[in-house]
Amino acid sequence: MSQHAAEITHRLVSSPGGRIHLAEQGTGPLVLLVHGFPESWYSWRHQLPVLAAAGYRAVAIDVRGYGRSSKPTATDAYRMLDLVEDNVSVVHALGEESAVVIGHDWGATIAANSALLRPEVFRAVGLLSVPYTPRGGPRPSDVFAQMDGDEEFYVSYFQQPGRAEAEIEPDVRGWLAGFYAALSADTMPQSGAPDPHFVSRNGTLRDRFPASRLPAWLSESDLDVYAGEFERTGLTGALNRYRNMDRDWEDLAAFDGAPITQPSVFIGGNLDASTTWLADAINAYPVTLPGLISSHLLDGCGHWIQQERPAEVNRLLTDWLATLPA
Repeated sequence: MSQHAAEITHRLVSSPGGRIHLAEQGTGPLVLLVHGFPESWYSWRHQLPVLAAAGYRAVAIDVRGYGRSSKPTATDAYRMLDLVEDNVSVVHALGEESAVVIGHDWGATIAANSALLRPEVFRAVGLLSVPYTPRGGPRPSDVFAQMDGDEEFYVSYFQQPGRAEAEIEPDVRGWLAGFYAALSADTMPQSGAPDPHFVSRNGTLRDRFPASRLPAWLSESDLDVYAGEFERTGLTGALNRYRNMDRDWEDLAAFDGAPITQPSVFIGGNLDASTTWLADAINAYPVTLPGLISSHLLDGCGHWIQQERPAEVNRLLTDWLATLPA
């Protein structure tokens, strides 16, 4: 951890699903940081001290199902509507009426929907790695099934309860190391190699992970932190996010095609499949994110953007935050 880790305050606050664990540093306007899969509050370790030094109250949560936050047993307890309300409950539990929300990976989608559904609470939104794509089109599971071909898309693989758990949980640390490496710029498979986002029939995701080398951003002690959390909690709560995508599509029908109008920023890596596959979503930002202040693609950067390139991301975020009304 950084030298600033001792200044971080940890606490649990009440939420509709039980309790949410958060890590807090600094004082000032509230900035809520929401992680993705398979991570935790710790993925914001490089941002918390910088945002605090810039005059913000930086708060990184463990999303429902992760880390020290509550883990409801029902699969449908991880639908987007519930995760948005968790974010609202954190803001209110901290004695605030509004916040800037910033998310990475699934956290970006949770942040976007928090801004969309509760604009009176979330006054601005930052999206890392995963672009905003308004609700619309066919049912998600049908879209993913069409992507499969001779192989199975990882989202489809994750959607069957227990299946991915059986692959991951016997060796959580090794699986996480491979998954992080597969999507990192310096360790991802070379062009032309089998795509780690797909699973061979009767195979596993791990079959395509890079072997024996951690990405530069991930130390052995960092990996220990992540592995320790998932070894304690298991992976079901985290994977249940994928198992609610069709429910989200139904729940959010009234917001089909809806733009997010608050001030926003997008930061992605140009080597990240999230930005290449969703290039059309980025191109649509003048319509879907009319409040966009700036959009950035970092050259030579993979998926774990705020950990791969913390200095650049911190500069872009603090520059953007400085443009917002107090």
